[in-house]
Amino acid sequence: MRLRVLGVLSVLSVLLVLIASNTILASAGRELTQELQINRAASLNRLAQVAFDAGADGGDATQLQAEMDRYSELYGEGVLIRLQQGTLRSGGLSEDRADVRDALARASLNLNDTALAPLQPFGTGSAVISRSFGSASQVLGAAVLDVNQDAARQKLRERWLAVGMAATALAAILLIAAARVTRWVLRPVHRLNAAVAELETTGRSGQLPAEGPPELRELSRSFTAMAQSVSDSIESQRQLIADTSHELRNPVGALRLRIDLLQLELKTAKERAAAAAVVTELERLEKILDGVLKLAAAEHRAFEDSAGAPPARISDKDRTPIDPFPILQGETERAEPAARLAGASIFLENQPPQPALIVCRPDDLAQMVGELLNNAIKYAGRANIAVSVRTRGNTVVMEVSDDGPGLSPEERSVATQRFWRSQQHQAVGGNGLGMTIVDKLAVANGGHLLLAEAQPHGLLACLEFPRAAEVRAGHVNAQAAPHG
Repeated sequence: MRLRVLGVLSVLSVLLVLIASNTILASAGRELTQELQINRAASLNRLAQVAFDAGADGGDATQLQAEMDRYSELYGEGVLIRLQQGTLRSGGLSEDRADVRDALARASLNLNDTALAPLQPFGTGSAVISRSFGSASQVLGAAVLDVNQDAARQKLRERWLAVGMAATALAAILLIAAARVTRWVLRPVHRLNAAVAELETTGRSGQLPAEGPPELRELSRSFTAMAQSVSDSIESQRQLIADTSHELRNPVGALRLRIDLLQLELKTAKERAAAAAVVTELERLEKILDGVLKLAAAEHRAFEDSAGAPPARISDKDRTPIDPFPILQGETERAEPAARLAGASIFLENQPPQPALIVCRPDDLAQMVGELLNNAIKYAGRANIAVSVRTRGNTVVMEVSDDGPGLSPEERSVATQRFWRSQQHQAVGGNGLGMTIVDKLAVANGGHLLLAEAQPHGLLACLEFPRAAEVRAGHVNAQAAPHG
């Protein structure tokens, strides 16, 4: 958009400069032509008057010839005067030239021609002006003057050069002004566009400065007010979900206690079976509440971090690069008993020769890896699960892969949506929030989750983070996953 607006303003500026320059140059050409024409017409009239005096007296034309020679010597221009007694010449001008013959023919008909064609800066040659002289009833002769236009053309070229330099400077000033005006007008538009993208991504947008034209300043203020309302509404909804989930834990806990007490009073197998079904549903409800709480916390973290938390709210521990391998090692050891019960096996690949450091909260990384391992154990069946840390250029990738049934491309594209579960896993317990929590926590820590197909089959879950800059060993947080 900036290039389009700047292009239009630049074209208009150049056209304005060209029109102004053309007007000035045309005026300069007419002025010099008129000045030359007036001067040479006056000289021609004087020579014609001297010739008339010489022709009228019928006397000697010696004085006329001397006058013509002095003129030609002074101005470097030829003069030809035809009298009844004969033709006088100076400066090498001869009637052999076609334009001189035409001028003499017109003058013999008592037609004067003292007009000059407009000067051109890069033309060549001279121009001829002529006039007749005599009495009211008789033409006694004609005077022809060969006008040298080189000096006038040189003046015109100098003016063209001056106008060209001035036009170039003016065009540069106008282009700079156009660039500044374009930037002044479009800066609020670009900021508004960035704010819209930020609001779409994070649900929050900073306050836009009131800059630019009045209409854009008012638009910036309106958008800031709207974005604040949307952010407050999203935060209120998120907080409501978190508070509601948290408050429901107390009545759910009380309900479990009452069911446990009720089970002590049950006598028949049918009654105990019904109570067991109630307990199963209650456990499912507890898992959903626990997942919603984790998701609310992850979304809150992603919301705060993507919107730019104040530096005072980010601890030094959160900014310290960590080695993810010990955390993967701890989570792998923690998941091994559950994997054995499910008939699966977990294999942790060797640690890279050099620590692949990332900036991520250790607790969050432990939770993400734990969720990925739990999903692999639950949904991959009796599978082999591999855990590894790899580096790809400036990216650190933590992979959890299995050789289970995996997910189709369509299923992988929606696997991070809330409460989504694959049709093939409906019989397996779960709430469909695990991948969503991992995705939100990854975003909150500056990374992202990528799901792909494992080879030859299965699911490959990758946590990708930018590789942190090398720091002193004493400042590397090599904390493993927290145990508790």
